[in-house]
Amino acid sequence: MQPMDEVYRKYAQIVYGFLLARTRDQDLAEELTQETFFQAIRSSDRFDESCKVSTWLCGIAKNVLLTYRRKHPANETLEELTASGPEPESVPRAASAEAEAMDNLGRLELIRLVHGLPEPSREVVYLRAFGGLSFAEIGELHGKSENWARVTFFRAKEKLRKDVEQ
Repeated sequence: MQPMDEVYRKYAQIVYGFLLARTRDQDLAEELTQETFFQAIRSSDRFDESCKVSTWLCGIAKNVLLTYRRKHPANETLEELTASGPEPESVPRAASAEAEAMDNLGRLELIRLVHGLPEPSREVVYLRAFGGLSFAEIGELHGKSENWARVTFFRAKEKLRKDVEQ
């Protein structure tokens, strides 16, 4: 395995994007990213290279987030979370149709619609549109193919488009 400082420089943004897509909170995502790398250092001897480093780190990040949520049950509603402040500047905007939909609909309404999607469509949209992950990374995180991620995202967009038209 590469030295951990090199791993951090290379993968911190991916882990941060993964966590930001799930928490929609910059400060929390940053804190959990740090905890993820702390846990990665503690368990680096168990990394067997059977998967990519980014997949291994996102798996740790997912467990760190689950632990955090068990210790801090969510008391806030979606509206409170999304209305709590301005749109984070570090959240990469998705291109084309996603950006246009966000501009036309309004951020809060779009998040409400995305929140209503069934799993795994909801998570794929969060990871792609808000987390900035590639379809290959999303597929790998779910143990599926890149094509599965593309199709799931496309179907979710079509469902959102129909919901907007109604």
